[in-house]
Amino acid sequence: MGRSLFAKFLLVYALFGLLSFAVISTLISQLTLTHLTERKAEELYREANYISSNFVRGYYNGRPSPSLEPIHTQFQALDTYLNASIWLLDNNGTLLVDSKENLHLQDPELIQEFDPTDTGNSYYVIGSFYNYFSEKTLSVLSPVTYNFKINGYVVLHTPYAQLERDRDQILNLIYLSLLIILLLSLLILLLFTVSVYYPIKTITEAAGQYAEGNFHYAITLSSEDEIGRLADTMNYMAQELSDLDEYQKKFVANISHDFRSPLTSIKGYLEAMQDGTIPPEMQGKYLDILLRETERLNKLTSGLLTLNSFDTKKNRLDMTDFDINSVIKNTVSTFEQACTQKRITLDLIFDSKSLLVSADESKIQQVLYNLLDNAIKFSHNHSVITIETTAKHEKVFISVKDTGIGIPKESQKRIWERFYKTDLSRGKDKRGTGLGLSIVKEIVQSHGEHINVISTEGVGTEFIFTLPRVSREEA
Repeated sequence: MGRSLFAKFLLVYALFGLLSFAVISTLISQLTLTHLTERKAEELYREANYISSNFVRGYYNGRPSPSLEPIHTQFQALDTYLNASIWLLDNNGTLLVDSKENLHLQDPELIQEFDPTDTGNSYYVIGSFYNYFSEKTLSVLSPVTYNFKINGYVVLHTPYAQLERDRDQILNLIYLSLLIILLLSLLILLLFTVSVYYPIKTITEAAGQYAEGNFHYAITLSSEDEIGRLADTMNYMAQELSDLDEYQKKFVANISHDFRSPLTSIKGYLEAMQDGTIPPEMQGKYLDILLRETERLNKLTSGLLTLNSFDTKKNRLDMTDFDINSVIKNTVSTFEQACTQKRITLDLIFDSKSLLVSADESKIQQVLYNLLDNAIKFSHNHSVITIETTAKHEKVFISVKDTGIGIPKESQKRIWERFYKTDLSRGKDKRGTGLGLSIVKEIVQSHGEHINVISTEGVGTEFIFTLPRVSREEA
């Protein structure tokens, strides 16, 4: 199992802290000490040049009986000010004056192996200065010149340990700053954990529940940021999946029920014919029943295929401009026999002789067919069905109104559901598929239009849908 996001952040945090301390204790420490050394050496070199020019050069100007006493006195005074030992060496390395010691004119000390060229391009050296000091020392050399000739050297010594102590003080401040940064980072990490990690963990757990089919698992997050909106979206998705799951179960149950009924009838009648229960002279009657049941299965299958084409968005519309009044007339003509049998009158009311719309003509004809089929099916004998078109602004309103049994109020919101049938519908016509109005709504919505129903039980029902109008100038 992989590390969690929180564990990775903790690991990165710990590595950042360790690497920071390691870099400070090595690279930053060395760079700081180098900087302090160069700055101190530059400062001492300026002082050495000043001493050489103002206090020592006169010793070599050729005056009779030059004395080192005044130089020694000046060196002792400057020693305290500069916090450094001040020497005067001749070219051979003989220590003529030492600010820390008394003046030894008769027996001057010789610095063994003294070689001013050892400094190379630099003007300072770090070490024991030819084994003279027991501790590490920073030594700065400034030549004493007279008549373009080097006569000696002013050398300033300061303990290197002081520079290291200055370095340590700076590093302590850096360490303290880093500690404060790490504490602030830890606070930020804790805030991240509370505001980001735990919400993400909650959402991840919810996603796992949804993957297992538990769509009733709710995410309880109250934040109003992107994570909060994600949680709300996940909750909404879960609710939609839950509804879809329930719908699928109901859908399968309805399909099973609606297919089982005609198949049971077909199977029963065929077995009865086969075993002789239905005599040959009566088989014609039952063959008509079998044909009707087969046609019902065919209609059910066709309806499912039509709805599936809309669900998978494979059903593209063939948009054309056509006269909706003409399509209504053609559709009405197909119901002439059914209307004659029930003595139903079809009343056509058109806003104008010709009314152009932009739509898929075959699909709209299917809408009109399904609406008229329903209207005739649930209308009383000797009643009137009114089909009306009205143009308003950029829309054409098409109305199919009957004076039949009506739709109960509690069922009006569900009539668009697939396989849904009201109790009145089931009693009136047991051969319906329950898909007609679902197909109607899918077709109308695929055109970007709307369809509404107005119905009163025992009075009648009116379906109204819209289509985009086409002016004759556009046509």
